[in-house]
Amino acid sequence: MNRKEYNSDSRYAKVLEQMDLLGIMDISTTRQHKNGTIVWRLPIKNTWWGNKNASFIEVASFSTGYVRNQNSGYSNYQLNKRCESEPEYFKLANGDYRKFTTRACVLIPIEIDRLEYMMKYVVKNYFIKNANQVPNGDFYPKWMYESAKGDADFHEKRSDEYMNKFANESQYARKLENKTCNPDVTVIVNGQKYKVI
Repeated sequence: MNRKEYNSDSRYAKVLEQMDLLGIMDISTTRQHKNGTIVWRLPIKNTWWGNKNASFIEVASFSTGYVRNQNSGYSNYQLNKRCESEPEYFKLANGDYRKFTTRACVLIPIEIDRLEYMMKYVVKNYFIKNANQVPNGDFYPKWMYESAKGDADFHEKRSDEYMNKFANESQYARKLENKTCNPDVTVIVNGQKYKVI
């Protein structure tokens, strides 16, 4: 789809603006465009199996109502939401019936709705979840990031504890320096309190 077609409608223009902000490119071929397919290339590389020569992630919208990931797995997979189908009943040989349900994709028949859904899915599942991916393509799993952050928090808390302890000890030492050594000794005899000098 070309930029003129995106700017023809305010909803399309908003999708185009979001694509430009995120660095997403429309790489649909002429044949795909004629078939009603729109393919986007994201500026994020596939990170599965530690592949160093990974390609950029591509997602596509099809006129059949599907939104698919084009290259992040063994085969293309649907990104559409899933729902339970209506139950079907099959008659068994003994006269009983077997209930059968499946999970099916919720198709999105209107193109602009597919594009908006695809944009929301891409932002949530690729940009936000891969926020710890640095520009040179290295990927740091969430547990490594949290572990490093936890270590920093631990060391920061320990240093705060030591600083507080040092401050308390120095205040106690100053109090001892200011006090003169005059012990107060009292003795209680038959319920009476006497001060010893």
